Amino acid sequence: MTNRRNFLKTASLASAAIGLGLPQFSLARPKDELFKISLAEWSLNKMLFGKKLDHLDFAVEAKKHKIDAVEYVNQFFKDKAQDKAYLQEMKTRADGEGVTSVLIMIDGEGQLGAARPEDRQQTVENHKKWVEAAKFLGCHAIRVNAYTAVPYSTDPKLAKEAIDVCSSTLRRICEFAEDFDIDVIIENHGGYSSNGKWLAELIKETAHRRAGTLPDFGNFRIHTENGVVSSYDSYRGVDELMPKAKGVSLKPVVWDDHGKEHPLDYERMMKIVLAHDFHGYVGIEHGAEGREWESIEEIRVNLDTIRRTLTNA
Repeated sequence: MTNRRNFLKTASLASAAIGLGLPQFSLARPKDELFKISLAEWSLNKMLFGKKLDHLDFAVEAKKHKIDAVEYVNQFFKDKAQDKAYLQEMKTRADGEGVTSVLIMIDGEGQLGAARPEDRQQTVENHKKWVEAAKFLGCHAIRVNAYTAVPYSTDPKLAKEAIDVCSSTLRRICEFAEDFDIDVIIENHGGYSSNGKWLAELIKETAHRRAGTLPDFGNFRIHTENGVVSSYDSYRGVDELMPKAKGVSLKPVVWDDHGKEHPLDYERMMKIVLAHDFHGYVGIEHGAEGREWESIEEIRVNLDTIRRTLTNA
């Protein structure tokens, strides 16, 4: 009877919330499930490049700073993708701390939209080892870049050409990743990819269930020419990319349509994210030089505050 009364009470509250136009997710999920928090390794890139932090210690250090999920960057173990002993050490350290390995961000392995077919095929081959490494580590995805030899232009024909050439390569990587249960996700990372509409269309044309997006709040700067910055509204861009998102990256700045940066409105952005029924990892990707961990902690606290606010709304 107690369970039945609790069910009826919850159902009544849910009905009332719907009638008042309140967010239904606040009644359906406890705080810790509204979204999860992870740490992108790039946040500590200066420490890593400067040898002040060893890549193998990344997961352990993240846990010390109250973050229990990590996103690796291949640049910090570039020659270790097929080194099973090294990968096992990464896995052992993360598992030993109860840290989830979320994804690997892949750079420097060729353009999806390279000019020559043989170069595009090489891009596919180059990413295979990272799919396998991601599977070994227990990640759910690799992040790739939609770079292309097609020069950036506002000409719709060139933009469509860039989509066509990138989608074919992405589809082949996805076909390989399917057997490993690994998603292949693209971050808005400059050029065409920082146009939300363009990237959403690329994923649509790829037409593979493994293809998805990794919206980055602060990466909607498209192009700079003669000192003039062109950019895409971050809030609109994230909204356009969320339907196929398999993660999001948080930087504490956003862009408007006029080449200007602004501080992130955490509540506004997270409401956009959650409106798409996304409850996965929000990856912190920011570390102020000289006070990396302090700035990461500030963002973690802000995210936790927003999570409580939206849960209790």
